[in-house]
Amino acid sequence: MNLKRPAPTLHDVSVAAGVSTATVSRCLNFPDQVAKLTRDKVLSAIQLLGYSPNFGAKAMAARRTNTIGAIIPTMENAIFARGLEAFQEELRLHGFTMLVASTSYRPEIEEEQIRSLVARGADALLLIGHERDPEIYRFLETQGVPVLITWVFDAESTRPSVGFDNRVAMMEMAIKVIEFGHTELAFISAATARNDRATARLNGIGDAMIAAGLNADDLHCIETTYGIEEGAAAFDKLMLKTPRPTAVFCGNDVLAVGALRRARELKIAVPQDVSIIGFDDIELAQVAYPPLTTVHVPHREMGRRAGHALADHLKNGTPLKSVQLGTRPVLRETLAPVKVGS
Repeated sequence: MNLKRPAPTLHDVSVAAGVSTATVSRCLNFPDQVAKLTRDKVLSAIQLLGYSPNFGAKAMAARRTNTIGAIIPTMENAIFARGLEAFQEELRLHGFTMLVASTSYRPEIEEEQIRSLVARGADALLLIGHERDPEIYRFLETQGVPVLITWVFDAESTRPSVGFDNRVAMMEMAIKVIEFGHTELAFISAATARNDRATARLNGIGDAMIAAGLNADDLHCIETTYGIEEGAAAFDKLMLKTPRPTAVFCGNDVLAVGALRRARELKIAVPQDVSIIGFDDIELAQVAYPPLTTVHVPHREMGRRAGHALADHLKNGTPLKSVQLGTRPVLRETLAPVKVGS
């Protein structure tokens, strides 16, 4: 019989730390008023037990706040905007409210946000990507907080996700680019460490190169943070490579627009001298000049389905299941056949 283990209580922490429940409470609410040695013992016990004060549960007899947390890597550009808007709209239809937090792509901030939202009684969490410290997943399981992963799909993962296969998405685009005659390829990427989406996109280009008989080790890759200025600076560095790339993939459309801008400043014609390819197909890709070739991601459908799945799970107990959504290459004016002699 698989009985769910009850979440650790304030009393459990006090016993483990060898202090009173009042001291534990004071340590959580007024840590500066507690001696460091005592505070360290209490915090160690909290970490060991996976305890989190659930303010929402205290306030509501039903132990339900009807809030769902969404933690995204950044709010600085529109990459996640459409998906989150659809997620929020769907939750609202089912009587739930969304709480959103961002992490600046820093795992330690994400951990803080996860613990904070759980402490405030979030009924469930939406997280971006699978890759994070296993301890975080154990904490969420201990707290009984369901989690749905999005912006990725991994058939081998046991954790449910609503998303797309980043590796296949980028591979399909890279195949198109190689069919245009490009063999000198480069990639402006987000940091791949602890970022399964960026790693998958890098591997997708490599898969396409191998399938075409090219050496994947010849792919020039520059890792940077997401932003227009960062895309421009990375493009600068790539144009100094020998041989110079004839096609530059970018980890998202924001980086690609930065590369486009720098190409104009350097008097490098796009797509005649170099092709530039984005990822996401946000509105920025359509208004860029020239309009950006990119990978279309079904942001709104992803958000809507994720919202429906979490709401249905919380209200009706419907198990969370993984859903794979499709992407497609969108060929616009920043991609052209490689120039003869390049």
